[in-house]
Amino acid sequence: MIGTTVRVRALRWGFRALFGLPSAAKRALAGPPVRADGQVLDLDLQLLGRVTTALASRDGGVVDQAALAEQRRQADLAAEVTAEPGLDDVLTRDVEVPGDAGPLAARLYVPPSAPESSGLLVYFHGGGFVLGSLASTDPLCRLLAAQSGVRILSVDYRLAPEAPYPAALEDAIAAYRGARDGAAALGARPELVAVGGDSAGANLALVVAHQQRGECAPAFVLALYPVADAGRRGGSRETFGTGFGLTAALLAELERLYLPEGIPDDDRRGAILRAEGFTGMPPVYLSTAGFDPLRDEGEELAERLRSDGVPVVARRFPGLVHGYASFSAVSAAARDATLDAASALRAALALVEHRRVTT
Repeated sequence: MIGTTVRVRALRWGFRALFGLPSAAKRALAGPPVRADGQVLDLDLQLLGRVTTALASRDGGVVDQAALAEQRRQADLAAEVTAEPGLDDVLTRDVEVPGDAGPLAARLYVPPSAPESSGLLVYFHGGGFVLGSLASTDPLCRLLAAQSGVRILSVDYRLAPEAPYPAALEDAIAAYRGARDGAAALGARPELVAVGGDSAGANLALVVAHQQRGECAPAFVLALYPVADAGRRGGSRETFGTGFGLTAALLAELERLYLPEGIPDDDRRGAILRAEGFTGMPPVYLSTAGFDPLRDEGEELAERLRSDGVPVVARRFPGLVHGYASFSAVSAAARDATLDAASALRAALALVEHRRVTT
């Protein structure tokens, strides 16, 4: 434990020193600007990509089932190393929420500015339905809570391949319902319970909102660079499929582990973009990153939501990569994009509360 703590501190110091260098020094280390599709890659993220490539194994990043435990541990370690400082005033409490097959671990984040009873975001972490945990998403949840003033409930849903589709989705639905039913114990009101997530977690949040329309609908959906069309080929999945963190090969492997063969053709919940209709869904904030393999499907989903009358705020951050919300401590542009999401969450729930009071 002591050795791990020392290593984390040393790595954290190294990252902060590296990314605190003058721009000219970072450019010399990162190489010439990367341009694609009319966009320029953020300098800090370009440098981060060079560092992580140098540290990565040579297998292309494809998940080896025998090494999943170590890969999950490394994801938790990476989150701890790159965590943004100054968020210790966000209070946390480990709780349990209902899951489809039994209770799930969860963590409640309460910002110092939160009133005694307020809104709540039920949050599902990213990781391709295979990786990710409460620990890996802890820095992001702290930042969202601190900047939005909204309570965040992070849910540790079951992962593939141990629990393939639809386990994660069924857990997400059960956790949302449980949070809504038990909102008072979490310091929230049922009508102010929203859902959100990043990447795979954004997919879960969107599908939960699609499945829970009507009186049980979430107040809002926060979807950061969502997986929207599993199994897709071409487009941004090809253009940005190598060299920008998330690769097309890794994405295909993660989707294979989550969505094994045998799923009925009419079960489209694993690819929300293919759903038949979205009428009646709550307002959605949906962000994409310019250098993300998932960019096109996320933007197509935003258009489909709009065409069905769903209020949508869609943002593309052209210089960023997939997973940018986890890089707020090393990239000012990634931090600004994450704060944009926090502002949208705060404004959306404030609007729901205003309408409730005035009607």
